[in-house]
Amino acid sequence: MNKKLRTILQYLFFLGLGIFFGWLSLKSLDKESIEQINIAFANARHWLIIPVLAILFMSHFVRALRWRLLIEPLGYSTSKANAFFAVMIGYLVNQGVPRLGEVVKCTVLSRYEKIPAEKLIGTIILERLIDALTLLVIFGITLLIQPELYSRIIDTFFNSAQEKEGKKVSSLLITIIFLGAVVLLIGLWMIIKKKRLPDLITIAKKIWKSVLQGVGSIRLLKKRKQFIFLTIALWALYLSGGYIGFMAFQETSHYGIKEAFTVLSAGSVGMIASPGGLGAYAFLIEKTMQLYGLNTTIAIAFGWILWLATTAVIVFGGLISFVAMPYYNKQKLSEKT
Repeated sequence: MNKKLRTILQYLFFLGLGIFFGWLSLKSLDKESIEQINIAFANARHWLIIPVLAILFMSHFVRALRWRLLIEPLGYSTSKANAFFAVMIGYLVNQGVPRLGEVVKCTVLSRYEKIPAEKLIGTIILERLIDALTLLVIFGITLLIQPELYSRIIDTFFNSAQEKEGKKVSSLLITIIFLGAVVLLIGLWMIIKKKRLPDLITIAKKIWKSVLQGVGSIRLLKKRKQFIFLTIALWALYLSGGYIGFMAFQETSHYGIKEAFTVLSAGSVGMIASPGGLGAYAFLIEKTMQLYGLNTTIAIAFGWILWLATTAVIVFGGLISFVAMPYYNKQKLSEKT
């Protein structure tokens, strides 16, 4: 299949997936539910949107600072402003076309900082690998502090409240089905691609080697302690955004750090599942809050509000960066001359 056509089909698939999740999230809303949401908004602490937006902006700035540390070993020094502008522009492009934003991010920074774009691409791959490993740690912490969470997830997604205890699907059965589906998909892939077991083992070794190289590369950084600190700070900001978001509504104000970890885990998956997290983010947050007994209507509103806040920061920050980056560099150039 033509590579361009395959890319378009992949994009349409994930866009369709996001729209489908959005429909799943909103299909149950009726006049009474909308009225309930209006009441919740009327009684909300509206001023809390300011610290939430500030935290989201700060998280993008911290990501830009961390990216600069990955660029330094290449022998280049970038300004904080240009790194931040490039990050915001990349996020904005990703809202429309996933992964294209990473290329644009590198291209834009390359233009103003005179760094070869192909070298910057390598830092993005490393950054994404570290983020994936960090997200796995977040998942681990979420399950560690809430041992009963897995069975509650199964009940929320697969068992309705009306089902009798004897007819409920067990978490063990779901696990077996999931693992069976994974094995089946791998088997089909091997048949289609004409791969054998040794080929599969070789691919697994390459992936594992890449993971080890990614983690090991942190040791080669001149400011590795600063890099680790910024990574922790980045995810702490993501976590605090959801935590403060709880305080905005009376119905969610009693939730705490454990629930915030779950929201962070679900939201991160949602942002990956569709372009800009469209539909998927709100749906997964909605289901997450239902794990903790939150009213379905309020859970829907909470999920969409978090997504809108995240998207608003990206769109506003990205558009401002498109204008500010050329102006900033023009001013910097004129100061030198």
